[in-house]
Amino acid sequence: MHPQYPAHWEADVVLSDGGTAHVRPIRPDDADMLRSFYSRLSAESIYFRYFGPRPRLTDKDVAFFTNVDYDNRVALIATIGTEMVAVVRYDRVQPRDHAEVAFLVEDAHQGRGVASVLMEHLRAAARERGIKTFIADVLPGNHRMMGLFRQAGYTAQSQFEDGVVRMTLDLSSTETALEVRLAREHRAEARSIARLLTPESVAVIGASREPGGIGQAVLRNLLAADFTGPVYPVHRQVRAVAGVPAHRSVSAIDGEVDLAVLAVPAEGVLELVEECARKGVKGLVVVSSGFGETGPEGLARQEELVRIARAYGMRVVGPNCLGIANTDPAVRLNATLAATLPGRGRVGFFSQSGALGTALLQRVAQRGMGISTFVSAGNRADVSGNDLLQYWEEDPATDVILLYLESIGNPRKFTRLARRISRSKPIVVVRSRGVPGGHAAPVLAMPDTALSSLFAQAGVIRVDDLVQLFDVAQLLAHQPLPAGPRVGVVGNSDALTLLAEEACAGAGLEPRPPVNLGARAGAAEFAEALRSVLPEVDAAVAIYMPPIPGDCREVAGALLDAARESGKPVLATFQGRLGMPDELRVPGAPGGESPGRGSIPSYQAPEEAVRALAHVVRYARWRREPLGLVPQVDGIDPAAARRIVAAALAGDGTGDTAGDAGTEREIDATALLACYGVEVWPAHVAADAEEAVALAERVGPPVVVRSADPEHVRRAGTVRVGLTDAAGVRQAYAGLAALLGPGTPLAVQRMAPQPSVPTVVGVTQDRYFGAVVTFGLGEVTARLLGDQAHRLAPLSAEDAAALVRSVRAAPLLFGEYGYQPVAVEALEDLLLRVGLLADALPEVVRMDLDPVLAGADGAVVLGARAVLRPVTTLRPDAGPRRLR
Repeated sequence: MHPQYPAHWEADVVLSDGGTAHVRPIRPDDADMLRSFYSRLSAESIYFRYFGPRPRLTDKDVAFFTNVDYDNRVALIATIGTEMVAVVRYDRVQPRDHAEVAFLVEDAHQGRGVASVLMEHLRAAARERGIKTFIADVLPGNHRMMGLFRQAGYTAQSQFEDGVVRMTLDLSSTETALEVRLAREHRAEARSIARLLTPESVAVIGASREPGGIGQAVLRNLLAADFTGPVYPVHRQVRAVAGVPAHRSVSAIDGEVDLAVLAVPAEGVLELVEECARKGVKGLVVVSSGFGETGPEGLARQEELVRIARAYGMRVVGPNCLGIANTDPAVRLNATLAATLPGRGRVGFFSQSGALGTALLQRVAQRGMGISTFVSAGNRADVSGNDLLQYWEEDPATDVILLYLESIGNPRKFTRLARRISRSKPIVVVRSRGVPGGHAAPVLAMPDTALSSLFAQAGVIRVDDLVQLFDVAQLLAHQPLPAGPRVGVVGNSDALTLLAEEACAGAGLEPRPPVNLGARAGAAEFAEALRSVLPEVDAAVAIYMPPIPGDCREVAGALLDAARESGKPVLATFQGRLGMPDELRVPGAPGGESPGRGSIPSYQAPEEAVRALAHVVRYARWRREPLGLVPQVDGIDPAAARRIVAAALAGDGTGDTAGDAGTEREIDATALLACYGVEVWPAHVAADAEEAVALAERVGPPVVVRSADPEHVRRAGTVRVGLTDAAGVRQAYAGLAALLGPGTPLAVQRMAPQPSVPTVVGVTQDRYFGAVVTFGLGEVTARLLGDQAHRLAPLSAEDAAALVRSVRAAPLLFGEYGYQPVAVEALEDLLLRVGLLADALPEVVRMDLDPVLAGADGAVVLGARAVLRPVTTLRPDAGPRRLR
């Protein structure tokens, strides 16, 4: 890394056509690269950049352009392979917070979004250097450059002067600029996955004649699926594999190669990646093992694999993966090791595990479900679940998204994407608790329960195991969403209908009294019962377990007809069969393909059907809720809060002790919270009992005497309340001093109105999720049980309301179990303000408001501490677009 500019100024990026490039600052040793770049420019591009002909660059020009100080003069270049394809630069002018900006893109790469992504990175670098405004002089005929500035979402002012258009660009963050950046990221990443999943030609490198070989297995699966384009086996020693002529190298292939599957020993992969780059391959699937999962040497090889591939414009699936598949009849791609591939369906499936992928696909096929596309990421060195989410959001062939995750590379981005996509397409996730070797996975600072809370905030359906994953998927793929929790149960087994009713009640659904039709019930009885029940409920579970096996098609037809007529979801326990039995499929579905909505999923037991339904009911309720927006809150002063944080980190008279080597500092958060309109009631430390009495008289009765040590707040018996006279204060002080030991500071504080419920509000800055707000009750039992809820900051009004109601002890706040109802709206307002503070100040790595007493008239904060740490790295989802 170059010592004169920050490491994060370098990045791999995805271009608008799905290819990749590398962005970095220019360096003096780029002189020859700059000359070569300039020689490939057209006369028109040079004219638009320099306002006149400039056939070549002099040595002085090259020295000037490649030697910058990374402050007053900054230039960023985009490279693909060993070639520079674009450059963007700024030069600081007067006033000092202004800079002139210009860019130049090689003609062959114009229209690929290179300039827009370079401008994002230059803007970020300029803001770090204190620049607030860009100025660009553009010739009137340079519509491309003017369009770029206008479309970037900046505030622009145009002025025609001396034959040029002067554009002034405000670099301050705006919602429009953010929306434009995210939209460009979405289109680029979706296109990069589309290039992988819709290739027009595939090369299998390492396809040998040996039976059981990995390369041969992939080749045979491609041929068996009848891939619609040419398939090229590549092997240095054989002439044909599986009856298909082989090539000695990728370079020897006459036609273009869109996708290359690498199935060779890990030691030979890097050389082949470079060969694929020279051939112009657009994407790689590396099924080979021997990378990050094997240790440091393998991890280094894996990182170099990704570096080379991205440098030459290629995305990588794997390594150590099962492969990719697309059941689209126009593609018919099975570039996997799995011989059994489900038919065409509406489900997109992402699995990180390569070894588990084959079993997962077999389970999908056994249930009669279909898939649209499938990706096994293996070590997830490059392509991740986030990339697939971007693709599936746009894919009209995908209605439901399934994710088997072993790690989450960019959790904050995942939740942002999921929250948007879940509004139109359900996302079902099963996540293993451990992280296999080889994954560049973050270690999350939060418990697994927090992850579940954040999934819920984003509308993600999290299930516990693979059985539930497919149980929920087949319901979502084939039945409409329920409008509410009311469930009707119809069956011919009294025992099974009662089990279904009990399962509904246990899952938080609202079962109606079950209708038991008796063992001999047939199609007519089931049809009549369902037609009478469905108008009064939101979903129905039909249980058909005939005492004597026989022809069940008439009953199945009755279930299908009733379900279609009602437009409501119907699930079945149909002869104990699992999946999508032929009898319950919509008639007329194409052969070998999974039918559309209207087919009825079957489960082996009623409890399994109800469990899947409960997940979908909760998801449907989340989807009906309004899309929350972060509200405008009065009485906040973010600038003052930033000054407090800066002063505290600098050690300017805060009186608190710094952490190790001054990297962390704990402070009383009273002043900080005041900047966001949150009052913390002062606690006055008393040196002895007599000073405590004097303080109590000043504060005014009633008062409390408590430990001033934040660690004691969580212990029972460390607070004496309701003190109204001097004798009571003396006695309380003496008792606590004896209990807690000499030297423990004791404080006098005004007593909050009673009755009240103690609660706790917290903030954690997770390195990968960013700011997370936590809420729970302060009762000892709630603390012991870890009864907390979590949401990403900043919070919408809906997030704050859900946060309060998500803890199991929430009924105590609403007047149940003999408690008085509290002003919940005051708690929600407090959470909104804390969320805004946490999002605006990433230096606040931890903050605890403890206790917060919620009463009938409001919420009172009695204590607050914060831990500060300087921000040294960007959050993974912050800043300009980059591949991580």
